[in-house]
Amino acid sequence: MMLGPPGAGKGTQARRLADDLGLLHIATGDILRQAAAADTDLGRQAAAIMSQGGLVPDAVMIGLIAERLGDPAATGGFVLDGFPRTVEQAQALDELMREQTGREIDAAVYLDAPEEELVRRSASRRVCRGCGANYNLISSPPRRESICDACGGGLYLRDDDREGTVRRRLAVYRDLTHPVTAYYDARGCLRRVDGLAPPDQVYQDLRRQLAGLERA
Repeated sequence: MMLGPPGAGKGTQARRLADDLGLLHIATGDILRQAAAADTDLGRQAAAIMSQGGLVPDAVMIGLIAERLGDPAATGGFVLDGFPRTVEQAQALDELMREQTGREIDAAVYLDAPEEELVRRSASRRVCRGCGANYNLISSPPRRESICDACGGGLYLRDDDREGTVRRRLAVYRDLTHPVTAYYDARGCLRRVDGLAPPDQVYQDLRRQLAGLERA
C-alpha cells in the first residue's frame, strides 16, 4: 500500500508499481470520483465531503475495499492507493485480508514531502475530463497547454486540489491518517521513501525498498 499526505505522489507511484508487477491497482479516490460522477446517493455524499477536504466515513470506505478485494483480479496481489486513512480502517483491512485472502499486507510504503511542496504540487495538478489522465504542470505537463496528450480532452483543476482544500486535507491527514504510519511501523512492514525527489528517483528508491519482497 501507498501511504503519505495529499500530493506526495502516491497515485503516480502506485500505478507504476502495479503496472510493472502485474498487480491490481486499487485507488479509492478513483472509486469515489466514479461514484460521484454516477450521481448515486453514495456519490453525492462522497463528492460533498471530498470538496471540503474531509474523509469519507470508515464504513463506506471499508465496504468499497471489501468489494474490490473480492474481484478475481485481486487474487494475484494488489497495490492499495488511498486506503487505509485511519487506524480503524487499517484494523478493518487486517480482518478483511484474513477473511478474503488468508494473507497479510506485505509492505506499507510511506512517501513524505514538506507541506508547502505538497500544496504547490496539488495546485499544479490537472486531470483530463475525457479519459481521466493525470498531469502536473511542474513535473509532467501536457504537450499542449490544457489539452490531454492521450485523448485531446480538456484539462481541469479538481476542487479538492485547490489550495484551501489541500490545506484542510493536510490538517485532516495530520490528525487522522498520520497515526496509520505508526500502526504499520509497529508491525515492521513500513518502508520510508523521500517523496520530494523527482518521480523516477522516487520509484527507484521504492523498488529498492521492496526488492526483498519481490524476490520472496
